[in-house]
Amino acid sequence: MTLAAIHAAIPHRAPFLLVDEVAEQTDDRIICRKTFSAQEYFFAGHYPNFPLVPGVLLCEAGMQAGAILLARHVQGAQGRVPVATRVNDVKFKRMVRPGETITIDVHLVERLADAFFLKAKVTCDGEIAARFEFACTLATVG
Repeated sequence: MTLAAIHAAIPHRAPFLLVDEVAEQTDDRIICRKTFSAQEYFFAGHYPNFPLVPGVLLCEAGMQAGAILLARHVQGAQGRVPVATRVNDVKFKRMVRPGETITIDVHLVERLADAFFLKAKVTCDGEIAARFEFACTLATVG
């Protein structure tokens, strides 16, 4: 999936777009990647002498990947975007540093009307960096 296709699927843009590419996608699963350059805006303060990707941004990357996946399920829902309503069972297992690439694996577990329940796993160099469950619903833009 190209950057233009990612932009068509979700409203996120730089510097807050946390998906560089979509590697695989089916109706209920998506695998994306993001490489964090040393110039990312948040490294200046998190932390100045020991830069780390904030855990909340690993979760956000998972939710953005989930939103790309859900775009396939909500075609025709003009003016509506998926927004997070719940995050559960978050576990951070590995630090992510400048120059590293994460792989984001999101699975759609269940859909109930406009509510979507998903599981995300973020890995780096084959090790789990974060794992969590989340839910989304469709919100009207504007």
